[in-house]
Amino acid sequence: MSNSNIRVRFAPSPTGPLHIGGVRTALYNYLFAKKNGGKFILRIEDTDQNRFVPGAEQYIIESFEWCGITFDEGVTIGGDYGPYKQSERKAMYRTYANMLIESGQAYYAFDTAEELGKIRSDYESQKKTFVYNSDERKRLRNSLNLNEDEVTALMENSSPYVIRFKMPEKEIIVMNDMIRGRVEVNSSVLDDKILFKSDGMPTYHLANIVDDHLMEISHVIRGEEWLPSLPLHVLLYDAFGWEKPEFAHLPLLLKPDGNGKLSKRDGDRLGFPVFPLEWTDPKSGNISSGFREEGYFAGAFVNMLAMLGWNPGDEREIFSLEELAEEFTIERVGKSGAKFDPAKAAWYNHQYLIKQDDGLLAKMLAPIVAENGVLAEEEQLVKAVSLVKERANFVKDLWGQLDFFFKRPVEYDAKAVKKRWKVSSYDQLTELKYVLEGISEFSSENTESVVKKWIEEKEYGMGVIMNAFRLLVVGELKGPHLFDIIELIGQEETLERIDQGLHEIGRKE
Repeated sequence: MSNSNIRVRFAPSPTGPLHIGGVRTALYNYLFAKKNGGKFILRIEDTDQNRFVPGAEQYIIESFEWCGITFDEGVTIGGDYGPYKQSERKAMYRTYANMLIESGQAYYAFDTAEELGKIRSDYESQKKTFVYNSDERKRLRNSLNLNEDEVTALMENSSPYVIRFKMPEKEIIVMNDMIRGRVEVNSSVLDDKILFKSDGMPTYHLANIVDDHLMEISHVIRGEEWLPSLPLHVLLYDAFGWEKPEFAHLPLLLKPDGNGKLSKRDGDRLGFPVFPLEWTDPKSGNISSGFREEGYFAGAFVNMLAMLGWNPGDEREIFSLEELAEEFTIERVGKSGAKFDPAKAAWYNHQYLIKQDDGLLAKMLAPIVAENGVLAEEEQLVKAVSLVKERANFVKDLWGQLDFFFKRPVEYDAKAVKKRWKVSSYDQLTELKYVLEGISEFSSENTESVVKKWIEEKEYGMGVIMNAFRLLVVGELKGPHLFDIIELIGQEETLERIDQGLHEIGRKE
């Protein structure tokens, strides 16, 4: 197959917010298309009207806009293979269901929910599980067992029915998966799946196959949870006589401990998002956090997701979306599930944060600074950000790392005072104040030189002086290079902070 014929799709259902596992599936499809010069399509699979959630479709679209994942065709931009929403394609699916009826590879089933429920209960009482399969269908109310007149009468009386696929008996179905290799399944363990429902809508299985064929999808790259559906889908392609696409089933995203599939409950319990954007449930009003609102850069989020299941074959971990598209291959996607690590996710954001322009970070931080009642000059805030950004994972963390640039200490860390404020500190820091008063060029480099020379001449302990000095300026033993701090807050403010600290802490008895 030539590259120009490579067509992949992401086909979510608008039944709620998009899980990051779905975003990763879309990302891998996008990267595969970009790497191979193919087309990437967004199709909305909204055949299950009972589970439709208002706002979910727009949420999906907005999520990809934030991530920078773009589509070549789809619900937002159209294309030659539309419509790209299954509810708008409804009329065509019946035709394909009828084709399978006519070829004897599907049948009408008139069993009511009550009848099937009773059979299931009978089986359960015998400690068995009922499956509507090639054995059971022989004794149930369907067109395989009813005569033509009975079927016609039921249809004319508008009796509810579904159309089921007629699974072959005891046949070995051989499939190939681009990630897992050769897969074999005996058809006797599979049920006769419903293809068309009594409400006039197709199920996922029929609509998915028909749409993929009509949209000329060449590669179906989807989550591992769809692997059990692969035999049915392969048989449906064969039943229609259509060329099958290549299939690839991606590994699951696992909980941080590796024990099971990552869920919203895990995020709620452990305090991290599992959705790209914040989501408000239209029924309950409950709000679920999103990576965007938690302060993640889109690039960091996408980079992190790409590495959950794929690797470049070397030690590199940081990639732009364009670099990922150049490097990505399905062959380097693993078979086993990938553990989501919240600490690693934050690490990725840190890598992106430290590469951001200081001015941009300062603008992003400005609202938080204002919320804390501080009017900071832009130039001063930019400089402060440059000094502390190596210590932060998120923009929102920056304020806690630089608040002392704009606010004098209101208290002094008791543990630090006990450990670092010596008997000699009061007199030494009083002396240091006079040294600092006499400096005309209050740059970091010059002030450091003068102070260190004074310490050496006095034969004071460097650590003793510098810890006590930091305590008076910052209020605790944190922050970047101390001389960078005092250059930024200025000579007058530095001296006033020393005065305040000497008064507040006083002499050590």
